[in-house]
Amino acid sequence: MKIFRYLLVSMLSLLTLSATASSHYKTIPYQILKGGVGFTTDHYVNPFAGSTRSVLNLAVEIEGMQGFRLAVDESGAMQPATIELQLQRSGNLLVAATSKEAIEALNWGHGKLNATPVLKNALRITEVPVMDIYAVRYTAGKQTITIPEGVKGQLAVVGYTSITKFTGRDVALETGEEYPSFVIEGFAECPALFEVIGGQDDPVVNEGMPGTEGIQGGFEGGQMIKLGDTYHMFPTERAGEEGMPAYYDRIKTRIGHWTSKDAIHWERQSTLYQSSGTYAISHYDHPMNDRRAAIWSYMPIFNKEKNRWQGHYLAYTCDFDVAPNHSFGRIWRCESEVEGIEGIGGPYRDCALVIEPGLDSQLWEGRQGVASFFPYQVGDKWYGFISGAYPYQTKEDYPFGGKPTHWYVGLAESDNLEGPFTRMKEINPITSIHPRFVENPIVSQLPNGLYIAVFDGGPEWLNLPNMIAYTLSKDGIHWSEAHYLPIDTKVKRWWHTMRTPLGLIPEGNDIYTIVYAAVNNEMRFHPMGMVQVKLNREVLEEITNKM
Repeated sequence: MKIFRYLLVSMLSLLTLSATASSHYKTIPYQILKGGVGFTTDHYVNPFAGSTRSVLNLAVEIEGMQGFRLAVDESGAMQPATIELQLQRSGNLLVAATSKEAIEALNWGHGKLNATPVLKNALRITEVPVMDIYAVRYTAGKQTITIPEGVKGQLAVVGYTSITKFTGRDVALETGEEYPSFVIEGFAECPALFEVIGGQDDPVVNEGMPGTEGIQGGFEGGQMIKLGDTYHMFPTERAGEEGMPAYYDRIKTRIGHWTSKDAIHWERQSTLYQSSGTYAISHYDHPMNDRRAAIWSYMPIFNKEKNRWQGHYLAYTCDFDVAPNHSFGRIWRCESEVEGIEGIGGPYRDCALVIEPGLDSQLWEGRQGVASFFPYQVGDKWYGFISGAYPYQTKEDYPFGGKPTHWYVGLAESDNLEGPFTRMKEINPITSIHPRFVENPIVSQLPNGLYIAVFDGGPEWLNLPNMIAYTLSKDGIHWSEAHYLPIDTKVKRWWHTMRTPLGLIPEGNDIYTIVYAAVNNEMRFHPMGMVQVKLNREVLEEITNKM
């Protein structure tokens, strides 16, 4: 009995010091005296100084540990450095490496490197091969680590632990080499313009709620506006048709008008437009095709000169056989029949086409362009974001070719809101925001007059950030690199794919509300969510002064 009890106690003690596949490593605090800046090892964090490369996935064992950034140059190569640490207790420094050669190239001082990874394929970082985790054993006291010139590969210090025995398990993460890097607010080295402060942990409009009757596929892009104490939301309703498969939800669509007093509890008011859902009879842009087969992205702007609301919406031809089904987008302008600000709910009458495919279309617009439109005023001039998808490489690609991984935006201009708008060919497409994906930007102004556009940052399955994003401009023409908002740090993540924000609504005290569409893969119905962010005025001025 005594022997059994002894063995049991010994086994329990061993378990407290060894790693299991389902437990976090126990962290030991330490001080960085020289050569690095600390971070918490978790999703989204930038583990390298001087780089926007960020953590995509990681082993559960190292989540929440304290690492520190090692410097890299513009190409991502490790910079020579001397690091000094003050270790309070003996333990193992955990270091991620893309190869055994990379970790063996460092001088670990009095540390003893374990030549076998303690976790294999355990850290996935943008633009970097998947990394193994190694342990370097140290005793308490001051320790020095030297990174020489010419280290081949990448290294990241992810924590310091009291664990002495490791499982050596294979976490089996995939490489992040094909995943372009991006700036995540609050996790990058640069100061965050917005802090995510909270929101709703569940969708604010979901299947079965009042007003969702007849909407089989849920929602997508549109715009939200606040007038007085009332929010007005104009989402694309993926209505579909009873008995038809889910893909038809994106063909037979309608524009709804919803209102709310808190952006949480919504009441449906009316239908502004309903598409036919009729498929094309020709693969080409033929006049016998129904060019309003699908209707999307309603954007209302108040025209002060006419004292009426002007709406802008997208109408597609729909081809069953040719990706991406939505083809030859045209932007319609409509006008409220009721004068004044109270006419926002309509009814609306169609007025004219604002911009459409034609001889002045550019290759980057592809088969789907013009795929969105948002007008905004800069001084006496009006600009409009236009977009395209499945861009052509040559004119011979028309109409069946096109690159399915690229969604570009560009600008059009006009002397007035009513248009027509002319493409700004000399600057299109605008790739300064993101090199290959920006969808449905909505423009507003921040308190100091800086222009901001919020947009859909693209799905993870295309190796894209899968987050709401924003870009900034001083003149409304030149736009900054996108920054992405990790709203799931403060809001429970109920979605798999983040889609389109419906604008940035100021609430006072530098707080903004965002209502967004997103996709839960377990549901046919795509719900709407809500989050709030807080603007940092000091960071805003710092950014503005550098632009």
